[in-house]
Amino acid sequence: MYQIEILPRTLHFKQPAGTSRGIYTTRQVWYLKVTDPQSGRTGIGECAPLPALSCDDLPDYEAILASHCQEVAQTGQINLDKLRPYPSMLFGLETALRHLKSGSVRLWDTPFSQGKVGIPINGLIWMGNFEEMYHRIEEKMKAGFRCIKVKIGAIDFQKELELLGHIRNHFSPEQIELRVDANGAFAPEEALTRLEALHQFHLHSIEQPIRAGQWQEMKRLCSETPFPIALDEELIGVNDTKQKIELLETIRPQYIILKPSLHGGLAGSAEWIRLAEERNIGYWITSALESNIGLNAIAQWCATLNPVLPQGLGTGLLFTDNIDYPFAIEGDCLRFHPEQPEPDFETFLANE
Repeated sequence: MYQIEILPRTLHFKQPAGTSRGIYTTRQVWYLKVTDPQSGRTGIGECAPLPALSCDDLPDYEAILASHCQEVAQTGQINLDKLRPYPSMLFGLETALRHLKSGSVRLWDTPFSQGKVGIPINGLIWMGNFEEMYHRIEEKMKAGFRCIKVKIGAIDFQKELELLGHIRNHFSPEQIELRVDANGAFAPEEALTRLEALHQFHLHSIEQPIRAGQWQEMKRLCSETPFPIALDEELIGVNDTKQKIELLETIRPQYIILKPSLHGGLAGSAEWIRLAEERNIGYWITSALESNIGLNAIAQWCATLNPVLPQGLGTGLLFTDNIDYPFAIEGDCLRFHPEQPEPDFETFLANE
């Protein structure tokens, strides 16, 4: 029914991306090119598991991906149950087929894809030393961001408090919304004390204060925290509907953060949203170091949800060897420009 090519590529960061798991300088992705022989139309998707983080970061990743691509090529359908354990593969196939169907990188018809509205996003401050992070914060504030997310847990905690204090000395909570992401860096026994120390800066939320998998400790934190907690890594590998319900019922977080490449593709992320909303749990969407192909797919889908909170949709712009897409960060919004040309996939995918 379809022809599917798998095209592995290595992307290079414009500057090293520091996380609590180390520093990324390159990024391995697998692009999918789906062709309909009858119409000649193609669709492009991106499979981008994160090393040592994604539940489908596997040694035989490409072989497993090839097997699923073969089945989709033959049937024309995605077997959601079979692909639940492989969220980045599911995301790549979902979005490639969506691109094929839409015939455009305007994957859904929304005010965003029509160029009428932007999606509000946060300015992301990568981990670094004090001076680097201080400079990056200044840049984001000058660029007009009204929501800034600071990754913490890499330098001395007192230095991180100084950074947050610097922002609050210049901007009130009404002027700048502050989010922090601990990436599980706090020990359970110190976490509540640290949350209380952070509370003085009137933060919107903190992501994943302690390492994932400690449900009872996280439940306690979410019930006692002085400001909202958002789960991120906690959701990775929780792909079964019953497991999702059990996690949400046990921990009762204030927010969940959904990265389709990590958390079940678009279908799995939509299920997380439904289950969260049934329990009055908020959410927002973020990208996970995909190139512009993946970022566009996430943004186009996110726009169908009519987001109000700032989303995390800036990371696709981090690479030197990216493909040009008709969107840009303008002020504190990601905006799509439908009047601009479609991306040149043939040239981009031909370059090894």
